[in-house]
Amino acid sequence: MAFSDEQSISREELALAARNHGMPLEALRYDITPTGLHYLLIHYDIPVVDSAAWRLELDGSVERPLLLSLDELMARPAVTQPVTMECAGNGRARLSPRPISQPWLLEAVGTGQWTGTPLAPLLEEAGVGGDAIDVAFTGLDRGVEGGVEQDYVRGLAVDEARRPDVLLAYALNGQPLPPQHGYPLRLLLPGWYGMAQVKWLRRITVLDEPFTGYQNVKAYRYRRTPDDDEGTPVTRMACRALMAPPGIPDFLSRRRHLNVGPCTIVGKAWSGWAPIERVEVSVDGGRNWQAADLDQAVGPAAWRPWTYSWSSVEPGDYEVCCRARDAAGSVQPDAPDWNVGGYAVNAVQRVAVTVAADHS
Repeated sequence: MAFSDEQSISREELALAARNHGMPLEALRYDITPTGLHYLLIHYDIPVVDSAAWRLELDGSVERPLLLSLDELMARPAVTQPVTMECAGNGRARLSPRPISQPWLLEAVGTGQWTGTPLAPLLEEAGVGGDAIDVAFTGLDRGVEGGVEQDYVRGLAVDEARRPDVLLAYALNGQPLPPQHGYPLRLLLPGWYGMAQVKWLRRITVLDEPFTGYQNVKAYRYRRTPDDDEGTPVTRMACRALMAPPGIPDFLSRRRHLNVGPCTIVGKAWSGWAPIERVEVSVDGGRNWQAADLDQAVGPAAWRPWTYSWSSVEPGDYEVCCRARDAAGSVQPDAPDWNVGGYAVNAVQRVAVTVAADHS
């Protein structure tokens, strides 16, 4: 992993940023993110898939291997559920030194209505062997990473794969998956960061030994130093709250501008570990915190809306912040927790705001 102490973005990072996109933070006002605004990260290239010829293989340590068409999968019992998905690298660009990779600020998140068929009944139908340890999910996308030519493959413990909420998803927001979101089929693993939700899924392999592929063993691991060879795996989403920045933006700096008067700040909060139980807002850079009002979560695996009434909005410069706490006791830190890959950077969001009596 390369690092940069400079504020400038490299040509390679710019190329990544041009291919991928975040969710504009004003879209936090939607409970369900419109498909075109949902964040997107593509590791390699978007495959062009002929759905009529495409088949899903389920093999490995099973008694009855399966080969299923898209029509056969769609004929099975279907589930639709709202799921919040966040890139593990969300916030990476705010680290110093900055890991050289997709330069996310805070926008790599979205909540979609995903439709698919549960994975667990397929595993049962195939007859998973008693010695099964992991399940490998292979996508159609292929590239070179770490000097190794590879398909995008992620492994998952068999007990996680058997969770009833894990889906093989074929639709997003009531429509077939767009090509960039994994058409015709992707894995949906609620609570986990996006790297686990394998797109363009073509094969599921049950293993009787631990999965040792690149995306699990080399990539997506928390390492405190570049010399830490093993680290610990990146799994579930860290506790986080984000606000839709209040007021209107300066075109280049994105500093916000408000008029004097009451202001309602809205946002969303989520955690892959436990339900959100509190969100707090500060208008003075984190010196004083006040509780926001929480609405019901959009779904068991989706973010929780919140609002805060900023009643005394007087002329001046402000730093508006928000932070969340989940039922497991996790609270967002004031400063980012540095790691080599720039993963799970969930520090308090800070928004610069100028209030004037009249900014016309």
